[in-house]
Amino acid sequence: MTGVRGVDADGVGVPGADVRGSGARGPGTRGRDARGAGGRDVGGRGVAGRAPGAPDARTNAPAPAPRPAAAHPTTARLTGVRPTAARPTRVRAAPVRRLVLGLLAAAVLAGCTSGPTEAAPGTTGTPSTPAASGSRATATPDPAPSRGAPTPTPEGTLLVADFGSDTVTFVDPGQGGSGRNGGAIASVEVGTAPYGLVVGEDGRAWVATAEGVAVVDTRRRTRLALIPYETETGPVTTGEYRGGGMGIALAPDGRHVYVGVNVPGGNGTLEVIDTATREVTGVAGVGRRPFDVDVSPDGREVYATNHDSFDVTAVDADTLGTRRMEVAPYGTEGGLGSWLKPHYAVVRPQDGRLLLPFEGERLAVLDPRDGTVTIEPMTADTHQHGAALAPDGTLLVVGTGPIGSADEGPSLTVRAPDGEERIVPLEGPHEDVAVSADGNTAYVTGGFTRDGYWNGITVVELDKLDNARARPNGEKNKPIRLAAGNRPLGIAIL
Repeated sequence: MTGVRGVDADGVGVPGADVRGSGARGPGTRGRDARGAGGRDVGGRGVAGRAPGAPDARTNAPAPAPRPAAAHPTTARLTGVRPTAARPTRVRAAPVRRLVLGLLAAAVLAGCTSGPTEAAPGTTGTPSTPAASGSRATATPDPAPSRGAPTPTPEGTLLVADFGSDTVTFVDPGQGGSGRNGGAIASVEVGTAPYGLVVGEDGRAWVATAEGVAVVDTRRRTRLALIPYETETGPVTTGEYRGGGMGIALAPDGRHVYVGVNVPGGNGTLEVIDTATREVTGVAGVGRRPFDVDVSPDGREVYATNHDSFDVTAVDADTLGTRRMEVAPYGTEGGLGSWLKPHYAVVRPQDGRLLLPFEGERLAVLDPRDGTVTIEPMTADTHQHGAALAPDGTLLVVGTGPIGSADEGPSLTVRAPDGEERIVPLEGPHEDVAVSADGNTAYVTGGFTRDGYWNGITVVELDKLDNARARPNGEKNKPIRLAAGNRPLGIAIL
């Protein structure tokens, strides 16, 4: 790639706007599909908010107050007003009985409507408010769902984190998962500006929001709880620089969730959540803006990819001891204003090394045992974000678009284990990617934390690719654009 790299516009300016509250906030890239289906959460892999002045991130209303109870009949005696004698009146019992029964029925029906269950795509619900900052991070359970349970979510449904609407959206991937005739099924409100998500074998999704980690029953499409963060991150805001959860991952045994928490203007943390108790059980310090979180194949270490500090923090899963490993194939010149920083990583199962793509030019291969980094060439020549591994070891990398005049446009890199690459052009910036269990289909989110995003998913049929760059307009290579979600970032396959 030639030409002069500009300053990362992502890192310039004011932290994300739209402050949801003043004063201290309530406590509290990318998750991957823990079942090996390649979903993450910008992970994900879960996508991002940025710290004030930080660069480059490709990256509700409280429930109505209860109606006051009616005054007790004896209240009139306390007002100094003498009750007026009433003329005896004959009361017909049947109408009164019907009235009472009608009121009771209405109360029961009203009670059945509480709780943030599924809503039509594009609408929102009302999640519970997290506890006050500084208190022990304990999950806020949501009310029980309506007795009229929705139809169970079909296997293969896509789940995306809607950074633009505080929801997750369930998406039908269409005929044979191809995107054709697909579309949104329902949305469930989870909390402010969701970024990454991860789904466990039990069907629960863990979603990193600005307020805390939301727990969603994906089978019933209902939010179960909101777990506030132990880390103080300031007022709850939206936008790419927002504080709160970013990357998120699940331990191989499913007993713990690990979430990278951004602290605007400073170093972030990695919070550990017990999936049985839904409580934060530990906090470790990591670098700045932990875009992505991954776990070693044996579950002994957790890796936070820290965008603004040019490094990866390895965290011991038992002791929470940390090690910093710099990953800066272009150097650290430019600091927070540099575009050339790590975003997302994947862990190669066979040797535990981390693969971190940079600019469609260099693939940094990090050995976490000693922190050494080797560089392999890449060919997309575009700024890159989300990444995922197919079951056969094929690496998929999302190209968000050019940062210099000589750069190529948005793309999906399909890199075979031997290093051979095929480049699939995409229409407009994208953020994250998930791959089907059979490795035949990639789903790329159009959210993107900067301007230029679109509300949908691009579906790429990997088993039908030939040299897509040589035949970018060939019908055989043409991706399917599936409208769904609101600025979708993290993605998983159910």
